[in-house]
Formats: sequence, structure tokens, C-alpha cells
Amino acid sequence: MVMAAPGAAEEVEEKTEFDVMLDEVPADKKIAVLKVVRGLTGLGLKDAKTMVESAPIVVQEAVAKDAAEEAQKQIADAGGKASLK
Repeated sequence: MVMAAPGAAEEVEEKTEFDVMLDEVPADKKIAVLKVVRGLTGLGLKDAKTMVESAPIVVQEAVAKDAAEEAQKQIADAGGKASLK
């Protein structure tokens, strides 16, 4: 009987939640991306602006795959670059 490595179960478990990482914001797309970040986080203008200017930064933590992919798409549509971690 072959036993699975203990880390294998943990790895599958981790894949149910993702962090949305704002990787890059072109200067000419900053306002559009800022609006998306505010919508995703619920932050006020000042806090969202600080977050956008601090890229790369995590915008959302431990969200479901569908929500993370939608957030990534919204950021991309606004002209920014995002990834899932």
C-alpha cells in the first residue's frame, strides 16, 4: 500500500483560496485601476490610492477562485496587471 505524502493534501487544500496581487499599474491607467481597487476592497479614496501606488501589493486575500479570477479580469480590463497567488 502506497501512502500519499503529507504535504500533498495540504497543497490541494491551499488551492481553494487565492490572493489577488496587483502587480503593475501603468501611469496612464492609474485612475481606472484605482476605481477597480476601491470596488474590490471597499477602501476609501486615500487608502485605495496608497495601495495602487504601492504595487506590487495584495489587493484581496483568501478569496474563492471564481472571485479571484473576476478581480484579476477587472484589474486587467482597467489596464493594470494582476496575478493570483
